[in-house]
Amino acid sequence: MLIDLHAHTWPRSHDSVLNPDDLVVRAKASGLDAIVFTEHDTVWDQKSIDELRAKHNFLVLAGVEISTDDGHILAFGIDKYVFGMHRSRELASYAERVDGVLVAAHPYRRQMPWFSRNEEEYEAALEKASRNVAYQYVSGLEELNGRGSDKENEFSRRLCEMMNLPGTAGTDSHAISDIGKCATFFEREIRDERELIEELKAGRFHPVDLRSGTPVHAR
Repeated sequence: MLIDLHAHTWPRSHDSVLNPDDLVVRAKASGLDAIVFTEHDTVWDQKSIDELRAKHNFLVLAGVEISTDDGHILAFGIDKYVFGMHRSRELASYAERVDGVLVAAHPYRRQMPWFSRNEEEYEAALEKASRNVAYQYVSGLEELNGRGSDKENEFSRRLCEMMNLPGTAGTDSHAISDIGKCATFFEREIRDERELIEELKAGRFHPVDLRSGTPVHAR
């Protein structure tokens, strides 16, 4: 299954211009099997998600992108935003209580060196990023972000490799041009949020660049 694990809609995400219905229609047309709405610090109610799913005969799931002091974290299984989740330890504690799962979004942000004079400096930046305290709580890193440059995503890929963590892919869609660029391939069929969480915890997935059609093989 091909699932976009990272997408934003308006007005729940203030920086998106995508209407939820339009996003679903376009995601379906691009060949995806499902999409996850991950608004900024805002959780969709299940009734609205179920209505979208039935209306379009397409698997729509709800996650949330939490802004923490240690970077943005995609959370699945979270039913509400709780004060204190801006601390990754508090977010992880709540996710554990509800049997959720966490994935670090666009890990290149604020961690990738824009200029490095040699490979040693670049590797030092990777090593520093690997010590991000939030990463002890995640089941994977977003290896391929649809809005990230090749250089940025390469940093994420190498970080996954260094930490021996599986990588996901998400478009991080905010506009029509973002839709369908990449997705996470899951080995098993997923029919609901609980099965998505189970597969993320099991690591049975890998990122796929849909622009080239070339999969990024799991390590």
